[in-house]
Amino acid sequence: MDKISLLRERKAAYAKASGEIRAQVDALVDEGSFVELSSFSFSKKLFYEEDACGEGVVTGFATVDGYPFYIVAQNFAVYRGGLSKANCEKIARTLDAAEKNETPVIYLLHSLGVQVGEGVNVLEGIAGLLLKATQLKGTVQQYAVVCGEVYGSSAMLAAVCDCVIFLKEGALCVNSPLVLSAKAGKNMTPAEVGGCKALRRGVLPSLEAESLGNAAKYIAALTELFGIPVVDAELNEPAPALNEAVTAEAVASLLEGGIELGAASCPEVKTVLGRLGGIAVAAVIFGKDTLLDADNVKKIRNFTELACCYALPLVTFVDCLGIRPSLSVNDSPVLKEICEYLSLLDATDTAKIAVVTGSAVGLGYSLFAAKSAGFDYTFALATSRIALFDAAAGAQIEFFHEEKADKDKLLQRYAEETSDPVNAAKGGYLDTVVEPQFVKQYLIASLQMLLK
Repeated sequence: MDKISLLRERKAAYAKASGEIRAQVDALVDEGSFVELSSFSFSKKLFYEEDACGEGVVTGFATVDGYPFYIVAQNFAVYRGGLSKANCEKIARTLDAAEKNETPVIYLLHSLGVQVGEGVNVLEGIAGLLLKATQLKGTVQQYAVVCGEVYGSSAMLAAVCDCVIFLKEGALCVNSPLVLSAKAGKNMTPAEVGGCKALRRGVLPSLEAESLGNAAKYIAALTELFGIPVVDAELNEPAPALNEAVTAEAVASLLEGGIELGAASCPEVKTVLGRLGGIAVAAVIFGKDTLLDADNVKKIRNFTELACCYALPLVTFVDCLGIRPSLSVNDSPVLKEICEYLSLLDATDTAKIAVVTGSAVGLGYSLFAAKSAGFDYTFALATSRIALFDAAAGAQIEFFHEEKADKDKLLQRYAEETSDPVNAAKGGYLDTVVEPQFVKQYLIASLQMLLK
C-alpha cells in the first residue's frame, strides 16, 4: 500500500473511533481552536488483537473563552476509556508541555478502569502519570470534567485537580459502583454512588454543570480568578441589610462573581472564589454557630491549600464555636486535620484577613482569626462575639460564685462584659470593630494595602 493510501486509511479509522470524543472537545472549546497532538498513536494490543486507536485518549491544545488550555480527553469508544501504559505516557507528555508553557490543563474523563492484559505495565504508567499531575499542583491549574462513569485510577487523576466539574451523568468511584452498592446491600445507580451530590464526605472542590458549554464557562471564570492581576477599584457602597441580619448567604453576596466550590459537602462551611473590589480572593464563610469536625476542617484545609498554591488572598468570615462535642468527632482525625491546616498557614505568605461575623469561640477564634495564626488583618462586626467559652458555659464559669443570680441576666452580663469584641480590640488582637454594613469597604481597603 502506498503511503498516501495508508495515511488516508489510518485517518479514516481514527475519525471513526474518535468522532464522539472530538464532538465533546468541540463542545467545550472555542470554535475551530482545537489542535490535536500525537493523533497517530496506535499501539498494538495483543490481548484484543487490534490497535488501540490514538491510545484511547485525545490530546491537544485549544482556547476556552480566549484562554489557552491543554486538553486531555479519554475516548470511551476505545476499550471503554481504559488506561494503558502508552495511554498514560501520552497524557504525561501533554502535562510536560503544559508545565513548560505554564498553561492550564482540562481533562475530559470517562473511563471504566484499565485496559485488560496490561499487567504491571499499566501500574507503572499510572504511577508516573499521577506523580506528574501532582507535581503540577501550584504551577498550572488542572480542571477535571467528569463526563460519565469514571472508575479507579482515573478517579485518582480527578482528585488531584484544582476543580472537578460533574456533568449530570458523571460519577466518580474508586471501584465499580456495582461492586460498591452490592457490598452495601443496596441497588444504586452510578450517580447515587459517585455523583456530585453523593460524595458529601469527599470534600472535593467540585461543581455541577448542565452541559460542556456550562462547564467551559465555569473553567473560564475560575481561570480568570486564578490569573487576573489586581484591579484598582473604588470602595463599594454599604450593605445596609447586613445591619439587620448577618447570614452566610448575605456574606457570600459581598463577593463579585462568586463561585462556590464543594457545595455538596459540609454545607455549613462555604468555600467561595470571587472578587472584592476587583481583587480575586478565596473566602471561607461559616454558617451560623458552626461546629468543627474532621470533614469540614479538611474542606477548609484543602481550600486554603488552593488559595496558597495560586497566591490568592485568604479571607475567613468566622462564625464558629470550636470542635463539635461528640464521641464520634473525638475519635476522628479532627485534631490531625487542624494541625495540617495550621502548618499550611505557617508555610505560606499568602495575605490573610479574618472577619468575625458571628461567634468566634475557643478554637473558632484561634484557628480562623488570631493574628498569632498568621492573619494580617482581623476585623469583627459590632454584632459578633469573641470568647473562650460559649455563652452558657462561660457565664457559669465566670460567675459561678453568684449561685442565686438570674441565669438569663448572667448570660446577658457575660455577653456584654466578656464576649463583646471590643474587649479583644482593647488587647490589640482586632484591628477594628465595624458596623456590618461597612465591612466590604474595610476589606477592600485592606486588600489594596496588602497587595501593593
